[in-house]
Amino acid sequence: MSDPVSCYHDLLAAGGTLAADSQAALDRAQQLRGLHFGTRPVCTVLRPRFLTPAQYRLLHDAVKALLPAFHALYGRALADATFRRQFRMLDWEEELLSVDPGFPDPSPTSRFDTFFAADDELFFTEFNTETPAGAGYSDALAEIFYGLPVFQEFQRRFRVFPIPARPGVLHALTDSFKQWQGNTSDAPRVAILDWREVPTFSEFVLFYDYFRAMGIEARIVDPREVEYRDGKLMAGDYHITLIYKRVLISELIERGGIDHPVVRAVRDHAVCMVNSFRCKILFKKASLAALSDERNAAMFSPDQRAAIARHVPWTRVMEPRTTVIDGAAIDLVPWASQNKDRLVLKPNDDYGGKGIVLGWTVDQRAWDDAVQTALALPYVVQQKVRLPREAFPSFEGHSLQVLDRMLDTNPYVAFGAFMHGCLTRISTEALVNVTAGGGSTVPTFLVEPR
Repeated sequence: MSDPVSCYHDLLAAGGTLAADSQAALDRAQQLRGLHFGTRPVCTVLRPRFLTPAQYRLLHDAVKALLPAFHALYGRALADATFRRQFRMLDWEEELLSVDPGFPDPSPTSRFDTFFAADDELFFTEFNTETPAGAGYSDALAEIFYGLPVFQEFQRRFRVFPIPARPGVLHALTDSFKQWQGNTSDAPRVAILDWREVPTFSEFVLFYDYFRAMGIEARIVDPREVEYRDGKLMAGDYHITLIYKRVLISELIERGGIDHPVVRAVRDHAVCMVNSFRCKILFKKASLAALSDERNAAMFSPDQRAAIARHVPWTRVMEPRTTVIDGAAIDLVPWASQNKDRLVLKPNDDYGGKGIVLGWTVDQRAWDDAVQTALALPYVVQQKVRLPREAFPSFEGHSLQVLDRMLDTNPYVAFGAFMHGCLTRISTEALVNVTAGGGSTVPTFLVEPR
């Protein structure tokens, strides 16, 4: 088909006031709806992400092919403490695995981080099974873009279809609640749980409005405001029965201890929490290592092994050992030291790009220091994937600016079973994250010619 990106940019560059009017409309709408990450607008560019039908199908099919492999990994890890050592769980995380969440899936709502290295080449670099953020921002931006003058002109030439994510989150929450609830049918009373000072607070407001619009009682609750009394988790006079957990478990335990009211209420089956404490197994970056490690290949079906080989970059927990890459045996630590330009070091359990070292961006001494840190702490080393770039326009200083940005493609997963929604982030830095320099979220649309 004709290029939708070029068409969109040509409309903006054609003169007149279309670019200026569209930027003003975007800025105004984000201001009115509170779409800010901290003090920064969530979206800083004028063009959404366009996926072709073929790209969307590849994304959907790859998620469908890989999820059974992750489920197999989770099932064995939960049942086998020796096997679970590959994930480098902490002692208190091991303790919380014994808490039955009341539903079988550890992460009814989750999100992969992926990159299209080419139209037919897709790599999955992380699996965010604990607190997959961004669904509210992405859906709200899609609604806003429909109102931009340039987007209206674009739709004269192309058909566009949003890929909403919030419904998948909602249904994963309510479905889990029904399983946890058993035979009763009381409506859930939701707490969107996180610290009030986090930069993503504006997204909690979006979810609060969405839940209320769907007829579900909800509040935004800070973990410091709750108490567990008389068998009920309470925030003031509000009885919480379903937690939409946005707070990181590690921060909850670090600040509130293993006997925090939320932990005690979940343990006593007094409240349903999504995602559960058991989400930590697959949240570990080591899950990608366990998936691609030759020691575990026999536990996967031929189709699963083929999907892993095609879509999961080579990943290992950083430790002294021999292993295999591209069919050759290697001594992992010296090999990693000698191949920094093709490797990334990632903390086993962190988020927002914290602690990640991109080998090709640092000198040898800094890389070797990072390798030593990785050996002392749980880290994984992962093979670099080619980062895609696209040009994105913005209207700044009374003129149209078009800059190349790196971008990722992040499918949400509902019910632990299938793709449901998609998040796109762009950045001028090699680390693609909204917290990175030049970082922005843009809405994602499926596009085809009229």
